[in-house]
Amino acid sequence: MDSDLSPRAAEIVTCAQTLLVSGGYNGFSYADISTSVHISKATIHHHFPTKAELVQKVLKRYREQARAGIEAMDRTIKDPVRRLGAYTGYWEACISDDTASMCVCAMLAAELPAIPSLVADEVRGHFHDLSAWLASVLQAGATTGAFQLRQTADVEAMTLMATIHGAMLSARAYRDPGIFKAIVSPIVKQLSRPA
Repeated sequence: MDSDLSPRAAEIVTCAQTLLVSGGYNGFSYADISTSVHISKATIHHHFPTKAELVQKVLKRYREQARAGIEAMDRTIKDPVRRLGAYTGYWEACISDDTASMCVCAMLAAELPAIPSLVADEVRGHFHDLSAWLASVLQAGATTGAFQLRQTADVEAMTLMATIHGAMLSARAYRDPGIFKAIVSPIVKQLSRPA
């Protein structure tokens, strides 16, 4: 995934992602990265001439990692209920141990009107990818009778995605990782109940 990046560029991208999750697009500058990674701003500009190009690279890498994770779940977990549980469990663990308290694309979605289009396109692409995958999991579960959908799989997927991202925000707002599970678990259980 990072084969196209030098070790220094990969370090810059990793730092930028952390800063994006913490404060969004306008919440960091090259000076913040310079301080964190201990390199000059000129070196950062050498690798990424503009902030938009840097953030686009962060999101491209993030999307590649998300796709790889989803593909791994699809290969190893055949049961749709367990697959959905693995996905929500991943975020629950990330929020609990503070490795990633927020989906970087969800964080940036709030800034869509004010961020460059090449960044906004990656954010939208992630949402399309994720909702399509969630819809496929929900449809597979509906086909086997494991899920009882009240609406189309696409609408249920968007509702679930919004719930998961909202639960991330709530856990952050209350500074309580347990809130994520408290919000998401009942929604997932509802999908298993007869309509």
